Order: sequence, then structure tokens, then C-alpha cells
Amino acid sequence: MGTIRRGESMAHSGLLNEEHIMIRDIAREFTLNEVLPVANKLDPEQGDIPIDLRKKLADMGYFGIRIPEEYGGSGLGCLEYCLITEQLSRGWMSVASIIARGNGTLVMDLLTNEQKEKVFPKVVAGDYLAAASLSEPDTGSDLASISCRAERTSDGWQITGNKYWCTFADGADYILLFARTDAESNPNKRHQGISAFIIDKPRGELPEGVQGSIIPKIGYFGWKTWELFFDQVKLGTGALIGEEGKAFYALAKGLDEARAHTAARSIGLAQGALEDAIKYAQERTQFGKAIARFQDLRFKIARMATDIEAARQLLYYVCTCIDEGRRCDKEASMAKYYASEMAERVTSDALQILGGAGYTKLHAVERYWRDARLTKIFEGTSEIQLRIISDNMLGR
Repeated sequence: MGTIRRGESMAHSGLLNEEHIMIRDIAREFTLNEVLPVANKLDPEQGDIPIDLRKKLADMGYFGIRIPEEYGGSGLGCLEYCLITEQLSRGWMSVASIIARGNGTLVMDLLTNEQKEKVFPKVVAGDYLAAASLSEPDTGSDLASISCRAERTSDGWQITGNKYWCTFADGADYILLFARTDAESNPNKRHQGISAFIIDKPRGELPEGVQGSIIPKIGYFGWKTWELFFDQVKLGTGALIGEEGKAFYALAKGLDEARAHTAARSIGLAQGALEDAIKYAQERTQFGKAIARFQDLRFKIARMATDIEAARQLLYYVCTCIDEGRRCDKEASMAKYYASEMAERVTSDALQILGGAGYTKLHAVERYWRDARLTKIFEGTSEIQLRIISDNMLGR
């Protein structure tokens, strides 16, 4: 299938039109046929997303969903992006995440038009994917406090410091690095003086001069997550993107969509777990009948389905706000918080329905459960989301 395109009709109040349903259903079919079998095979082995699957994602247009049509992308909105994300996550959350390495709105705001003309066609083709390097060993939620330094030299920049949680650092085509270019002069304005750099690199390797170690994880397999060590690593003058010292603003601007994307991933995990639990409950017999006939289990499934749909409708509303250019930082945090908390709860309930079988790697439910736990941590922890929501309601 070729690149997806937007028609004339649009979503209204978070409801889906025929085009949205078609986009969603195509993504679901692709996931069930192409993503889920790969995930079921490779996740238990902690294998990486295969190159041929990445090529299929590119052929579907999934790396260019949010990239404007003039650069070869689909020019679609956040709603379409999240509809596709949810379906991919139903197969393997890592695959739902890798499309963000092409659609990431951070780079869009930082690149010049000339750079976009050069870079975006390669992104759409899946040939120029990013690994974002933001967090540090002592800096997670408080990204304004990063200490990795970028110092000017006669012929470019010199990077010194450590970065943490850099997923896909080896498999990506470049690393998007956030580093401090100005010393912290005002503790109330720590976000100032942070700049963004593109570090091109061979696919399958770390950048020249950069050392790294793989961080052992309990889930989110499909790609590796790294700690990176920069010891006076040299970059050319062209590595800086955007205005020096202003990268944090681009980072903050993209948070609403990033949180919507995480909510979609959470919902996809929960949906996969629900569907697997229903199938198992209808096939598994105990005491002479299918366990789906037991009232407590039936009510559990009803609650799971209700929670998923509530999270989904809140997400659709947030996506519509983003696409219409309305401010929705509070609502985006609500969607991310509710969906991630829901996903852990629903996937745990699904595992319970499968019983001992659910605790084995013979079923995908344990994968959904492990990955759902992460959604409460990345893109801002649940506690950070509650702070944002309460600050919006009550003031700081």
C-alpha cells in the first residue's frame, strides 16, 4: 500500500469519520498480518525489529504520517497518527514507537526549509530515523536540568557528558542530542541555554567517538536502550539545528502530541490484552464449561472494555484539540495519565484471566503487561502528569 492521504472530511469532537475508520482498519490488518507474528517470535528472544519490517512500515507511509505533503509525507493530523499508533501497539509497542522516530515533531520545528527539503524525503522512506538523547543519569523528568555540555570550538562543537535512556542509539541513522550551550546563570530559567544537535552516524553503530553500554530492561524489546558517554566528542558547525539556546521551547511544544502518542500506545496494549483474554476465556473450560460463562470473569471483561473505551474517547478529544490548534496541555496529561494507568490495570486483569498460561511467554499477554508498565514512566511519569493537571486547576 502506498502513502496514506487525507481526504476532505475531518474529525469533529473526537468522533471518527469513514476515512479515519479506513485508516484504522488498514493499520489493524497490517498489524495482525505483519507485526504481531514478528513480535510473538522476537520479543521472547529480545530480538530487534527486523529491517524488512521497517521497510514495510515505510511502504505503508507510517514514517511520514505527520510530515507535510510537499516533502513526500501524508500531511495527516495527530488523530490519524494515534489511530495508527494504537493498532501497531496492539502488535508490538516498539513498532508503534519506532514510527515516532520519523514523525517526531521536534525536528520539524527546528529545521530550516532547506534542511526539510533535504531530510524529510529520506525520513518518509524510512532511511533517516532518529534516536532522541534527552535524559541523563541524574536527570529524567526535570529535563531543564540537563548538564551534558556543548562547547564551541574553532571548527564546530565539542560534547562532554553522559546521556541515559537513549533507545535505538545503534539502529538509528542519527542521534538528536539535547545539550547545554550556556552555563546556568538563573536557577529559575534553567530551560534557557539548551540547544539541539543532529549527530549523523552509520546505521547499526554508535557515533564516532561515542561510547555506550546497553541498559538491561524487563520489556520494551525490539530495540536496545543505551547509556551514552561523550568525552570531548567533536561535531561540525552544521550539527546545531534551530536557534542556539532555544531547543527547550521546541521540546515543550511537542509534549502534547508525545503524550497523546503514549496514550495511544497504552490503549493498543490494553486492547490486545483484552482481545486475547476474551479468546482464551471462550476456549478454556473448567468445571465442564467455558470460563467465559462465569459471572465474575464476564464482569471483569466488561470493566476492562469500558476502561479502554473511556481512555480512547479522551484521546480522540485531545487529538482533535491538537489538530485544531487549541491548547490542551491539561487534557493531554489527563489522556496520558488515564490511559497508562488503565493499561497496566487491564493487562494485569487479562493475565489473571489466562492464569498460569498468562505468566508464560507462550502468550502475548505477558508482553502487553510488561510494556504497559513502562507507559506510566516515559513521556512524563504519572506523578508528573498529576502535577500538570493539578497546577492547571489550582495554580502552582
